[in-house]
Amino acid sequence: MTADPAFKSSFLQTLQARGYIHQITHPAELDEAAASGVITGYIGFDATAPSLHVGSLIQIMMLRRLQQAGHKPIVLMGGGTTKVGDPTGKDASRPQLTDETIRSNIASIRTVFEKFLTFGDGPTDAVMVDNDEWLSTFGYIQFLRDFGTHFTVNRMLAFDSVKLRLEREQPMTFLEFNYMLMQSVDFLELNRRFGCTLQMGGSDQWGNITSGVDLVRRVDQKAAFGLTTPLLTTASGGKMGKTAQGAVWLNADQLSPYDYWQFWRNVDDADVGRFLRLFTDLPLDEVARLEALEGAGINDAKKALADAATTMLHGADAAAHARGAAEAAFEQGRLSVDLPTVELPRDEVIGAMLAAVATKAGLTTSNGEARRLAQGGGLRLNDEAIADGARLVEAADVNADGVFKLAAGKKKIVLVRPV
Repeated sequence: MTADPAFKSSFLQTLQARGYIHQITHPAELDEAAASGVITGYIGFDATAPSLHVGSLIQIMMLRRLQQAGHKPIVLMGGGTTKVGDPTGKDASRPQLTDETIRSNIASIRTVFEKFLTFGDGPTDAVMVDNDEWLSTFGYIQFLRDFGTHFTVNRMLAFDSVKLRLEREQPMTFLEFNYMLMQSVDFLELNRRFGCTLQMGGSDQWGNITSGVDLVRRVDQKAAFGLTTPLLTTASGGKMGKTAQGAVWLNADQLSPYDYWQFWRNVDDADVGRFLRLFTDLPLDEVARLEALEGAGINDAKKALADAATTMLHGADAAAHARGAAEAAFEQGRLSVDLPTVELPRDEVIGAMLAAVATKAGLTTSNGEARRLAQGGGLRLNDEAIADGARLVEAADVNADGVFKLAAGKKKIVLVRPV
């Protein structure tokens, strides 16, 4: 069901104004509940890595909006479902992780949520829950008897997560086929434990979410709602959070605050207004002002986006240092200690071809790409364009601080320290 433009609750008004809403199962009922009292809502996150990436940020921001509107967010970590793996959008099964790895990943991921949400014991304080607490306690026969009768194979086969996988003639294990049942049981369990009435997620989760809503309403005859965000892609059609260099991780030990700031600074012009609404707390009138900037002024809007997004995740000091380093490197041609530094073995740098060093430093994916970049004038050593990627790096290129500056194009720059 599409959203109603005339919401009464501040929560849904905010989501609508900022562009978060794609579908809602029972919009009028949810709006009434959110307008008349505190509601509890959740989003699930599987712990497949030590960090979430920026593709998950829209979901984190949804929980933040929920809490800002005076409601209670639940961060559901999939300690149990991670053992199965969500098949949505995948052509292959996820690798199975050990319990120890999953626990370690959850502990690492929690540090990011603490930047966006206030945790505690209050009525609107966020809580983090692990679905392994209940999923691991079910016996197979008990699980089938209690929940299997509420799901038909006909309907499950119609879900996009299953249908698309089968249409591509990619195998889906029975383990993965059970994922949607487990996610539905999560909603029922959270409803019983916390009075949780709202499950949110991306539009690709619509089938799983509506199954959970139906299960809560059918088994316990309780109110339950589902809400999804639009599929988030960049203006160029790319997947949000994926770059040529890999995922844009949220944990600082996976991606530096400088690189995070640079990610937002370098978004497509057409994405600036939308991303300001979704990923910052800037007032909508300020977003409108920034979005209307034209020509070189759009760079000011991008910097405002990068400042706000980086401050929210890494703090104001880290954002200021990242901006200062970027401006020094790209606008003033100076070095900065805040630039990302790559240490490489000295014998792999001094006397080596510049193209090979650029690849080892992560600026290019291959020596061939680096050579082509050099021929086009896009490879720079200490701010000097080097047309020949076979040019050898010399000891004289290293400054008194033991580094040299290497840049690929206008957006990627590192300090290389031979060690």
